[in-house]
Amino acid sequence: MALQKDPWNIIITGVGGQGNVLASQILGQMLVQQGYIMTIGETYGASQRGGSVMSHIRVSRRGQFSPLISEGKCDLVIGLEPVEALRVLANYGNPGVMMLINTRPIHPIDVIAGNAVYPELSVVLRKIQRLSRRVWTLNATEIGLELGDPIFSNIVMLGALSVLDLLPLRREEFQNVIQEMLPSHKLQLNMEAFDRGRAAVQELPP
Repeated sequence: MALQKDPWNIIITGVGGQGNVLASQILGQMLVQQGYIMTIGETYGASQRGGSVMSHIRVSRRGQFSPLISEGKCDLVIGLEPVEALRVLANYGNPGVMMLINTRPIHPIDVIAGNAVYPELSVVLRKIQRLSRRVWTLNATEIGLELGDPIFSNIVMLGALSVLDLLPLRREEFQNVIQEMLPSHKLQLNMEAFDRGRAAVQELPP
């Protein structure tokens, strides 16, 4: 599959504890197996306390690039949390950007303490739609909970990404990478999470 442009820029964003960094490593290894050159950079907020986490992923056939994507130059945002996705979109988006969103919010400490208000999900998604070319959504956290742990939401999101025809992400490469990176007893649940994501993703109408 030819890249739509080279490099093709992806940001995976979420909060600490969602498996953001692991998802970027798995995605990178899946593409390396197919001959792509990957550059990955991480930025962290107070990640141990549920702060923002971003992984910048640059996919190329030509060579390595700066690990951080310039503002306004992202091609795809994978949002493990909807407000975090909107925040990244505001800084790194452009009229052609595409969005893959986990719709389950995670309320920060200020919201839980009553010092701030989390916006309505419908409002967040409408803003994302207005600022993006295409938007896909699924409740990856709910699927993770059904599998026994919400941490599987990151794998669910990778499964969803694999059916969007944006990158050549085959199930076989995912299985190979999981077998290399994680203990063998975790293979079955991770494969199920990947397959559930493939089945659950839906595109929002423009």
